[in-house]
Amino acid sequence: MTTTTPPVTLDDVRSAAARLKGVAHRTPVLRSRTLDALVGAEVHLKCENFQRVGAFKFRGAYNAASRLTPDQLSRGIAAYSSGNHAQAVALAARELGTTAVIVMPEDAPPSKRAATEGYGAEIVTYDRYNGDRVAAAEALAAERGLTLVPPYEHPHVIAGQGTAALELVEETGELDVLLTPVGGGGLIAGSATAVKGLHPATRVIGVEPEAGDDTKRSLEAGRRVSIPVPRTIADGQALHTPGELTFSLNRRLLDGIVLVGDDEIRDAMRFAFERLKIVLEPSGATPLAALLTGRAGPLPPRVGLILSGGNVDAERFARLCAPGD
Repeated sequence: MTTTTPPVTLDDVRSAAARLKGVAHRTPVLRSRTLDALVGAEVHLKCENFQRVGAFKFRGAYNAASRLTPDQLSRGIAAYSSGNHAQAVALAARELGTTAVIVMPEDAPPSKRAATEGYGAEIVTYDRYNGDRVAAAEALAAERGLTLVPPYEHPHVIAGQGTAALELVEETGELDVLLTPVGGGGLIAGSATAVKGLHPATRVIGVEPEAGDDTKRSLEAGRRVSIPVPRTIADGQALHTPGELTFSLNRRLLDGIVLVGDDEIRDAMRFAFERLKIVLEPSGATPLAALLTGRAGPLPPRVGLILSGGNVDAERFARLCAPGD
């Protein structure tokens, strides 16, 4: 009898944690008596909105980029992203003394583009709804001799993202369930690898926007499926198909996917600001939306949430959180 070693293991996540020590922030885990009373469970919030670049993405980007050879670093890095991975790669490149070129959609939030450029990266734009960002980035990397660091389709990226969940359970102990946003699938794949590697009984539930349910559909079909590019306020989760590598992990590790609507995401952002005193971008608020709406189902005693980021400018945040928007 033979067994296949998964592409990312708990040891890989631990290795990433060692590499990130002193470089990435060990983000806080918040508690709220008000939230606990509302949902009837003990809730632990891993606040990746306090991570460098304002989102969990720095973990994976730095873990992958820091493992490149001196020759690769001398030639530079390429990436494609709607915003958070773009900033993460740009900052990782700066930290490692190299350059970055990022393929971003034309309609990426202005604050995310400005921050990416602020870290020193060059921006090349494409049409999110008619273009192919992967093809554009691969062509650019080949033309300029750059090394491509993808946002989720890479073992070192996935392992780096998993360090957020590793830190969470190191601080809280075993959780009954973990709720995590799902976009391309890297964060939840790394999180599930870390959490189930330590506590196999913990259930890991992904949260997607209703308009972007590609992972839910794929898990139900038993294969990757594609949907039209989602139109949702959760721009970090506006993907049309799960990653091949991430899906290979998630179909084995995940216990389910739940969906939340844009209005529910807005309500969660407002709750986080008014009651928890933190700012979340739409994608970062989806697990909280699932919790507050009951979409996550009957809750066990101890629940963990990864609030994946807080990159939203003041104008957009105010508009999204305004009553009746």
